[in-house]
Amino acid sequence: MLKLKKPIFDADAYLASDGQGRRIVKLSEKQIFFSQGEAADSIFYLQSGCAKLTVVSNSGKEATITLFSAEDFVGEESLASLGALHMATATSITVFIALKVEREEMLRVMRQEHLLSGMFVKFLLTRAMRIQADLVDQLFNSSKRRLARVLLLMANFGEPREPDRLILYIAEEGLAERIGAKQSSVSFFMNRFRELGLIDCGDRIRVHNLLLGVMLRDQFPDDNAVKPSMNDIPRTNECRPNERKRQTHSPSDKHGAFTKCDNVPTRP
Repeated sequence: MLKLKKPIFDADAYLASDGQGRRIVKLSEKQIFFSQGEAADSIFYLQSGCAKLTVVSNSGKEATITLFSAEDFVGEESLASLGALHMATATSITVFIALKVEREEMLRVMRQEHLLSGMFVKFLLTRAMRIQADLVDQLFNSSKRRLARVLLLMANFGEPREPDRLILYIAEEGLAERIGAKQSSVSFFMNRFRELGLIDCGDRIRVHNLLLGVMLRDQFPDDNAVKPSMNDIPRTNECRPNERKRQTHSPSDKHGAFTKCDNVPTRP
């Protein structure tokens, strides 16, 4: 009796189409697709667009944790346990297309198809390493270097695939939230990067290889400036060698405590 061969599972085709327990959703700009504290019953796979993950403290202060782009998963806490809650809010930055997969369906396909489970584990490991790098970046690097790093990550520099040097335009406000800096600082550095030929700004942002080289060398063009030595600064409160000092007293000071230097030329 002949055994029927199991059809080969195509992970890319599965994540790109509707089916049992999954459907494609499209969100407009700045639309929330799950909120902090809501029940986590689905996971999202991003097909196109860009999104951000934010948390809000008890005092109402909001902070951006990370940015997401195509081929990322969002809402993986839904797989941790039944009845789990979302720990952050996911919001689209641009027009956003994603595959929404129900928790039970995602668990089923991960048990049966090792190709998809391996892809998901790889994503989790990559994200954990990026979070650690983000923490180091936030603690030790300047806002200028943090901005450059975010632009490179969004352009997929350092990834196995070819970098997508044209990235979707993101408002300076969103970049400022991502790197933990003021919007005015982001605006200044973006203009400076453009002047130096590191990026081009238009409907989309083009990231040039030169920005990667600058980051790897840890040397921005502005960093070449040398602070003048204190010995090079002329001292205006001292007499020159060919001049002699003469003590003069303030009328209100009978003991001659006030002394100044007059430019009295020396006798030959």
